[in-house]
Amino acid sequence: MRARAESEPGTALRAAADPVAEPIAEPVAEPIAEPAPEPIPKDPTLEAELALFGEGARLVIGVDEVGRGAVAGPVAVGVHAVLAGTEGFPEGLRDSKLLSEKRREAMAPLVRAWGVGAVGFASAEEIDARGITAMLGEAARRALLILHGLGIPVDRSVILLDGSHDWLTPVLRSPLDVRTRVGADRACASVAAASVRAKVDRDALMREAHEAHPVYAWESNKGYGSRAHYDGIAEHGLTELHRHTWIRTAAR
Repeated sequence: MRARAESEPGTALRAAADPVAEPIAEPVAEPIAEPAPEPIPKDPTLEAELALFGEGARLVIGVDEVGRGAVAGPVAVGVHAVLAGTEGFPEGLRDSKLLSEKRREAMAPLVRAWGVGAVGFASAEEIDARGITAMLGEAARRALLILHGLGIPVDRSVILLDGSHDWLTPVLRSPLDVRTRVGADRACASVAAASVRAKVDRDALMREAHEAHPVYAWESNKGYGSRAHYDGIAEHGLTELHRHTWIRTAAR
């Protein structure tokens, strides 16, 4: 007698053809978890600059912008040069956005004493004509030209640019060694110093502009789109310092 566990001939084939038969589950691969990005520190170091010096760089120039999102006033780009052999930087230095106005003003002379730097500007009129990205690059180029005039060998430097997008290289007449780094304004002392230079100098310009045009509250909003600024535009219209092509969209 055949054991009951054995199937009759053709049973397996009939089961395979049975539309209500339970399907065989395919093994599911476990998803590979992406590593969490490392948090960007609030306090800068010279680790990135020292690593570049270790690769052979003799000079690192930090670059950062201020005023990209304003609706009035220029965009400013600060640059700050750090020489190989530099071991320290001013205590309390941070990205300008993390410092109060009072602390930025106190930090600015310490940054100037720490090393050579400059700030380049591009006007609202230029931004309207050529776009913000092109004028970020042009403002940076102007700042680097000032450094060159001060005797800094810009062409033999590594340019450390905050962010993921290189908006500097397209406007250069001669190629430079430009490296982008997300969060460089917080992590890298040279870029934090550049941000303080740009912010303090641009704020000073906007305070001066406020004296001529007090109805826009530029002394406090520095040209950004605050309620008081838009109220002033609604009542008094635009000035030559406004980015006209931006405000038609932003204010309505």
